[in-house]
Amino acid sequence: MTWTAITQHRAQLGESPFWDAPTQALYWVDIAGRQALRLIGDNVQIWQMPQHISAFIPCDSGDALVTLSSGVYRLDLDSPGLEPQLTLFCIADPQPGNRPNEARCDALGRLWLGTMQTNIGENGEDLPVVRRCGGLFRIDRDARVTPLLQGLGIPNTLLWSDDLTRLTFGDSLDGTLYQHFIRTDGSLDPAQPWFGPHQRGVPDGSAWDAEGFVWNARWDGSCLLRLTADGQVDRVLELPVSRPTSCVFGGEDLKTLYITSAASPLEHPLDGAVLSIRLDVPGKSCHRFSG
Repeated sequence: MTWTAITQHRAQLGESPFWDAPTQALYWVDIAGRQALRLIGDNVQIWQMPQHISAFIPCDSGDALVTLSSGVYRLDLDSPGLEPQLTLFCIADPQPGNRPNEARCDALGRLWLGTMQTNIGENGEDLPVVRRCGGLFRIDRDARVTPLLQGLGIPNTLLWSDDLTRLTFGDSLDGTLYQHFIRTDGSLDPAQPWFGPHQRGVPDGSAWDAEGFVWNARWDGSCLLRLTADGQVDRVLELPVSRPTSCVFGGEDLKTLYITSAASPLEHPLDGAVLSIRLDVPGKSCHRFSG
């Protein structure tokens, strides 16, 4: 199996890959390195953020959303990398000491954002997570914020069924992926355990493929697990990195799987790289923010 690092860039904590089909561009972030990155063809653009950043998602309006420690901002994609032009869009979680983590848009173009206790020091060092103080929030195009869950540890994975009646959502502190029924008023039923814990690391980000399987990155597990609709392991995809963090399907046919990763104490040569591999099954498209 041939693994390719798509650039020479190595992140401290690579995360949140997003494939923008209209522009054939890959977006991702380095949370600890405070960078928003975009790859178009062979050209990598990097915007240096003033704070930790957890997600970088293009908008229908032509700019992008970035989730920073102090709030959700709009980023002018024409602004220079060392002087990014940022405009505050909303503050989803006002709790001091929290930071954003997982963030994705559903098929209606609404941003869902999970937050957690800040676990990154000023110099990028790891800090222990000792409080379950995170939450899950939905942000509409008019910047209205709706709280959905509270008391979360490390929120990861945001996937919705095609009819938007079911959310697959993970908490890495529990080592478990859950499913929530989404009520007609948009609120969530209590979590039902769906997969985990598992001996191959803890759950991080995930992606759907077109056959309805979930590909879940396993932090400290050096692999992705392909999971069936009823939460069984269908396939183990071994990786040359210690800490894969998330994945997304891209390319013209959505058969290229991109995988972000983080540095680790094991110091494998590809730790922190964005990897790519061709698969025999396509994935589902990402959705831009509708505002």
